[in-house]
Amino acid sequence: MLNAHMGEGTDDRDRDGSSVTRRSVIGGVMGAGLLEVLSVAGPVQNGAMADDLSVAPGHHPGAGDRGLFSADAPHVYTRKQWKARRPRRPAKVADRRPDHIIVHHTATANSDDRSVEHAFALSRRIQDIHMDTNGWDDTGQQLTISRGGIVMEGRNRSLKAIHDGDLAIGAQVLHHNGHTIGIENEGTYTTKAVPSHLWTSLVEVCVWLCQAYDLEPSEAIVGHRDYNATACPGDVLYARLPELRRAVAGRLDGSGPTTPADGAKDPLVPILPDLDDLT
Repeated sequence: MLNAHMGEGTDDRDRDGSSVTRRSVIGGVMGAGLLEVLSVAGPVQNGAMADDLSVAPGHHPGAGDRGLFSADAPHVYTRKQWKARRPRRPAKVADRRPDHIIVHHTATANSDDRSVEHAFALSRRIQDIHMDTNGWDDTGQQLTISRGGIVMEGRNRSLKAIHDGDLAIGAQVLHHNGHTIGIENEGTYTTKAVPSHLWTSLVEVCVWLCQAYDLEPSEAIVGHRDYNATACPGDVLYARLPELRRAVAGRLDGSGPTTPADGAKDPLVPILPDLDDLT
């Protein structure tokens, strides 16, 4: 269940007392060049954090309206687009980066629906459970990826915080919300394989976050079960975390693939939104 593997509240204790950054491993000018953080001043080079103009007025989006997520041109559907409820209170934003990226699975049905409509409904369902059943202020995790590879903002203020190099405190890993950022991946991966579109977007999202926060993937990317007593993110997805770390490191170092898998079309051309839309 969606409410079975998350924890409200924050904790300022680090998992191991330190974080390993990309710059500390690579170092020098090369490291700085690889780790250029997304900037409002450089939308052509860096792409946009979100694209509120990708859905035309009055148009209800469908599966053919988007490309897979790319760290080079991040396309994240905003809370406004999936019609999020107003949170009980704004998320607290800490003036610091997270030191770990937490990989979750939603423990929901492994749907065959890859549409944007389905993805948006998933985000609304998660928010309803987290607020109405768990009694939380809002969606717990900062980012959500559907089985179709569609990436959406979760907790309010998350996108702007990522853009600014800060952390919108979530409710996605008990006692460790104060220093981690969470990604919910739609589905149950106890025995079932991860869909290729979801996997491609998960790799790219982790590349994006490691760039934005200067994180070393070999240390930063972990599963929910690494912190709490839970089966999340499922045995199959958890077993692929070493592969995920290697894939992200390859992308950061320029040795990995830069185009979507399965013959997907190129990502949508990004349009930098007004920062007021990054809620």
